[in-house]
Amino acid sequence: MRSPSPRTAAAAAATGALCAAGSLAVAAAVAGTGALLGAPAAHAAVACQVDYSTNDWGTGFTAAVTITNRGPAVTGWTLTYSYSGDQHLANGWNGRWTQSGRTVTVANESWNGSLATGAAVQAGAQFGYSGANTAPTDFALNGTPCNGGTEPTEPPTTPPTTPPTTPPSDGAAPELKVSGNAFVDASGNAVRLRGVNRSGGEFACVQGNGFWDGPMDAASVAAIGSWHANAVRVPLNSDCWLGLGNVDPAYRGAAYQNAVKDYVALLEENGITPILELHWSHGLWTGNDNHCATANAECQKPMPDAEYAPEFWRQLASAYKNDMAVVFDLFNEPYPNNLQVMDYAQSWKCWRDGGADCTGLTYEAAGMQDLLDAVRSTGAENVVMVAGSSYSNDLSQWLAQRPSDPTGNLAAAWHSYNFNYCKDASCWDQQLAPVAAQVPLVAGEIGENTCGHSYVDTLMAWLDAHAASYLGWTWNTWDCSSGPSLISSYDGTPTSYGAGLRAHLLAGS
Repeated sequence: MRSPSPRTAAAAAATGALCAAGSLAVAAAVAGTGALLGAPAAHAAVACQVDYSTNDWGTGFTAAVTITNRGPAVTGWTLTYSYSGDQHLANGWNGRWTQSGRTVTVANESWNGSLATGAAVQAGAQFGYSGANTAPTDFALNGTPCNGGTEPTEPPTTPPTTPPTTPPSDGAAPELKVSGNAFVDASGNAVRLRGVNRSGGEFACVQGNGFWDGPMDAASVAAIGSWHANAVRVPLNSDCWLGLGNVDPAYRGAAYQNAVKDYVALLEENGITPILELHWSHGLWTGNDNHCATANAECQKPMPDAEYAPEFWRQLASAYKNDMAVVFDLFNEPYPNNLQVMDYAQSWKCWRDGGADCTGLTYEAAGMQDLLDAVRSTGAENVVMVAGSSYSNDLSQWLAQRPSDPTGNLAAAWHSYNFNYCKDASCWDQQLAPVAAQVPLVAGEIGENTCGHSYVDTLMAWLDAHAASYLGWTWNTWDCSSGPSLISSYDGTPTSYGAGLRAHLLAGS
């Protein structure tokens, strides 16, 4: 996504345009209750388990309900429960939420209504309230009441349909490689990357405003970890890394590289996978969007440049080739198919090979194969993410045109916002599912400009069902409609948009 400058973000904050309802000081209090659905007899067969948890900030909260089917398979479900106080439904996700008086009802969506024996589904909602916020206990599924008992439940009679993933860790970030269509750690455990983007490294340095936008210290990383994020994508600037003369000497070359190194180390110490990504690059481009009338890396370009981008990757890969916990994301959002002089087939050749295939560019482009070759020329075998075309929202030709990688440690990257063209399940089934079946799929940026989270909730459920990874844009205190921004404070206070991602990560999958 195009990154607003710090000045833009500050102006938005000054007008109070944050999406959070009021100035929220989040206390990450999670109250849990488990309820068992079935006959009241002490040893009766259990039909269903319902787990309830909240994130409460004093005047509102998000609620997560996880329904696990302990009985025969069902093809549709409706959960009901009641609050004892003044709780009022604001919005919900992963289900159709309604409220009548104190009674809340959530019914399945068309895509999550089938529950096999042992299967689970999670839904969430946001509420406002006053007074006490006592957890409900009177859950009922399809009209059968929960008994509220504490008897141990029967184990699932069928195994999970997806491989287990490693939970958030307080130790070092895992070394990663690709195995089939999954990431695995050194022990062979499947790892899904679910976290956030941390914007700032792509623009602050070249604008003379430091290395980052906001704090990048231990407290800020701990706040990210409190959401159960296990990955952070860090956008970078090639001019700043390479120390080009257009950048303030205080923020270029070795100084910039050391700032990146320190943040990578901090993430890894907290068990968080760093994803280093080339976001702003060199090359004079004043084409159809005409948003950057300079060759300097001061904006987003349609393609990486052949002059500096390969050298950026040779240097960065050399710096981290002995650290397999670091993931490389070659280029933020290629969009050669938006160049009006290039047809669709040629745009994918430009995407892969750069050079003469990129008709209409006013600088020589490097293709994704060029950048990958630069990485592998150093001996680095780190996992590499390669984003698709059309601002990374198009993966239709990714499998056919993907660059050749001798290590096999290649993943597909995809970006998705509610204003992109590929924004519904029919497109995801057509374009993404075949890719996810062959290589790891990482939605490196997901978000919406509605100051809500209904779009990302639906998207995350689809990605979960396909064992894909995803990272929300962005962990910065900007206006959520222009950012969009996940937080209103670096202590982890979510915006209304960020509340959806936070609830989803805390609930796990």
